[in-house]
Amino acid sequence: MQTPIFDVTTIGETMLRLSVPAGQRLEMMAALDVFPAGAEANIVAALSRLGRRGAWMGGLPDNPLGHVVANHLRIADVDLEGVFWDPDGRMGNYFIEFAEPPRPIQVIYDRADSVAARMTPAQVDWDRMLNTRLIHLTGITPALSEGNLEIVRQAIQRAKTAGVAVSFDINYRNKLWEPARAAPILTELIQEVDLLFCARGDAATVFDIQGSPEQIVEQLAALSHAKTIVSSVGEEGAVAWDGEHIYRQPAVPVVVIDRIGAGDGLAAGVVHGWLDGDLPKGLRYGTAMAALALSQNGDMIITTLEEVEAVIADASGGVNR
Repeated sequence: MQTPIFDVTTIGETMLRLSVPAGQRLEMMAALDVFPAGAEANIVAALSRLGRRGAWMGGLPDNPLGHVVANHLRIADVDLEGVFWDPDGRMGNYFIEFAEPPRPIQVIYDRADSVAARMTPAQVDWDRMLNTRLIHLTGITPALSEGNLEIVRQAIQRAKTAGVAVSFDINYRNKLWEPARAAPILTELIQEVDLLFCARGDAATVFDIQGSPEQIVEQLAALSHAKTIVSSVGEEGAVAWDGEHIYRQPAVPVVVIDRIGAGDGLAAGVVHGWLDGDLPKGLRYGTAMAALALSQNGDMIITTLEEVEAVIADASGGVNR
């Protein structure tokens, strides 16, 4: 059997994130910080920086805004040959007003009718997407449009037919759909996936699953019949179940600079370990990557394998002279 070209392929919307720092209000903005942002792209970029072969296959407008996203992914060494370029489409954006308690962080989406949301299965390079060890998908994509939902359905069906593993992160967004609509669709999609990610908050909101971290992963396993379950539990770290054992990994202490992207960091680290057949290793890498995501601006983690391993070994911090 021929060795796949990629370790991980993925598809989903990557937007531009425009934000004001904590203490400033969007309605009085004078300048905005701009970063590319999208769960699937965040994960494959992080894995590529760890030395994995990754490809992202979403849709982008063929204009300077689309090329901002492409340039960031190229720097991370992500393959973009399967990108669908639309010369007339628009870029999805979202705005963030960072805040400190008692005000919550505010997110405003401007993503309707974007190139990514308008994609259909006919615009996907399926041969390229399936030429991989693992396809990673999220619950954000099926919420964007019927065409995107069908893309995710077909990706899972085609992967199972081809013997390609599937990773799925629930990644619920309440500004995209209500739990009553999301629950049956997501329950259908996650049946028997190889690797399922679901944060404690998403488990409660979408599936009405609550309890201790161990009880949460056990209930998610009963719901999905997934082979491996990983759940983030905030400052407590993460817990995982592989069908036989439950593993726990504490969070890495961190001074938070930017709260967006930590879940994608966790998922990337777990996938990195999973690709080596080592779930406990994946949890160690995942909690380290989540901390690195929290410690820097932007959704995409900029790091190296050496830096992640230094964090795991508790050798980071201070001044590296």
